[in-house]
Amino acid sequence: MKRATITEAKNGLSALIDQVKAGDTILITDRGVPVARLEPAVTADDDEGRLARLERAGIIRRGRGDPRRILDRPPTPTIGGASVVELLLEDRRSGR
Repeated sequence: MKRATITEAKNGLSALIDQVKAGDTILITDRGVPVARLEPAVTADDDEGRLARLERAGIIRRGRGDPRRILDRPPTPTIGGASVVELLLEDRRSGR
């Protein structure tokens, strides 16, 4: 990853943008401390690549299985036959 100071970024933004268009990522620093990152914009085609990067970084963990199967399950039974919304509202009213 390439680095640039804030001053370098202000004075040479066009050149940095050209590097980003070529696929580079630029880390912007302020007195040696990273404050921003210039990277190529994510397109709809790059969603899978972005998810893979986030997963490798340990930021996300992908679910397993088909998420549509959740809709196939019957609703979870509640205590006393109250709806989940009623239980949530009661919980908020009681301040728990």
